[in-house]
Amino acid sequence: MASQIETCQKNGKIVTLSLGGADAKPGFSSDSQAEAFADQIWNSFLGGSSGPRPFGNAVLDGVDLDIEEGAPTGYAAFVNQIRSHAKGSTKRFYITAAPQCPFPDANIGQALNDASFDAVYVQFYNNYCGLDQPKEYNFATWDHWAKTTSANKDIKVYIGAPASKDAAGTGYVDAGTLADYGKQAQDTWSSFGGVMLWDVSLAVANNNFHEAIKSSLSKGAPPRTSNPPSPDPAPRPPPTGSPAPSEPKSKTTSASETATSTKSAVPVKVTVPTRVGKNIVIEVPRVDSRFFRF
Repeated sequence: MASQIETCQKNGKIVTLSLGGADAKPGFSSDSQAEAFADQIWNSFLGGSSGPRPFGNAVLDGVDLDIEEGAPTGYAAFVNQIRSHAKGSTKRFYITAAPQCPFPDANIGQALNDASFDAVYVQFYNNYCGLDQPKEYNFATWDHWAKTTSANKDIKVYIGAPASKDAAGTGYVDAGTLADYGKQAQDTWSSFGGVMLWDVSLAVANNNFHEAIKSSLSKGAPPRTSNPPSPDPAPRPPPTGSPAPSEPKSKTTSASETATSTKSAVPVKVTVPTRVGKNIVIEVPRVDSRFFRF
């Protein structure tokens, strides 16, 4: 797998390590434990050299936190420790997260305020604020947070969407409607970074859904069959009660755009940075096929 990672990197792709997921049971008991784990991740996968190197000489480009269960303890300390290691490096290391749309996120929200992330891939599905609920859609809330509260005021916010009806319990909209959301975000919110799709296999099976969205952001929207999004005029609090899980836990597929797959606790993500207008667009198939971000 090391040679495949290095081949992707030589072709301009960014490969990051993903921690967490819907089925994971992550968590730290203290900041010191989180910092020790960050040391291990740095030395095993990123810019360090001590300890085992599962991918040999391949140096991954960063870490993504998809924390959907457990206590919020330690995640800011984890991120800050990775940043400390990366300080002064000639290589850029990326740190991202995939919070759910109810604001603030119960699991990773505090860390997003206390540590510097490069991007958040907000999951606008399987929650009351999903894309299929335009009156509750709250990108404006996340944009406001990005500009006023985030530790990194230049953080990019992505629209996370299901790639097909089978990709999530709720939240799926057709390509035309999702294109409307994307174009609205391009025109309205300077924090907008692009669109994330869950997942790559289902996107390909759904008439190359990802290609339709990518094309719409640079050219024009494809036809839609559902209602267009309405603006989110002001941040709104989540309703009383816990949000639904953000991913169907029984779903396991294989990534068509990766040579191998893994069921390890730290799957790999591959990111392709491009540009669409003024917005950064990142395309990321995850090796266990969960994500297709662009």
